[in-house]
Amino acid sequence: MVLTLDHNSPVPLHAQIEEQLRRIITQPEYKKGKKLPNEIDLARKTGVARSTVRQAINKLVYDGLLVRKKGVGTVAADIAYVSKSRNWLSFSQEMKAMGMEVRNYELFIGWVKPTEELCLFFNVDKETKLLKLERLRGSVDGPFVYFISYFNPRIGLTGNEDFSRPLYDILEKDYNTVARLSKEEISAKAADKLLSEKLEVKIGDPILKRKRFVYDPGNRPIEWNIGYYCADSFIYTIESERDA
Repeated sequence: MVLTLDHNSPVPLHAQIEEQLRRIITQPEYKKGKKLPNEIDLARKTGVARSTVRQAINKLVYDGLLVRKKGVGTVAADIAYVSKSRNWLSFSQEMKAMGMEVRNYELFIGWVKPTEELCLFFNVDKETKLLKLERLRGSVDGPFVYFISYFNPRIGLTGNEDFSRPLYDILEKDYNTVARLSKEEISAKAADKLLSEKLEVKIGDPILKRKRFVYDPGNRPIEWNIGYYCADSFIYTIESERDA
């Protein structure tokens, strides 16, 4: 594998590595399972810090193009298609579009040390504390979604913000951080004790789990969010547009 970097380019080195890896892993041998060189080898070959290489690889992992396999290494993901939905909305915007009034039933704010998954997503070390926001939300009829959000420390959130305001309004108007891109994972699970209490359902009842990764216009991660919805209170609709 040969990577050529321009150290005088205004394009960051990690972005140059990411773009070249993005092209390389489309080659047949990588689609068949050939693993990438490890981070140390790539750093030596390109003359950059290992953290720079890791940042590029982390981005491709969260884009779903690379997979880290324990005992094997990093390989191209076995994905046939990637579907993108347009015009994604915040929860408040979704509710407004349906003519529903949003109610906040619980709100908790705290600072926590990140899990390994959060370290990779935000590219921070395990000692960096992240702002954690928990919100139980719904309509006038009762709560039906429990949100947990973590935020990139580079934004500058203090924890003293008025989170009864729309979240992305706070980020944009108060911190000049625009939420531009959302990547989501949708799955189902059975309600455990915590979710049954929060959402007022029975243990074992079906729950819609919606995981959202939010990025700014520069593709920098700003929010890691997971939402648990009552299955009988929310329908998730995807509208996709086929390229001509």
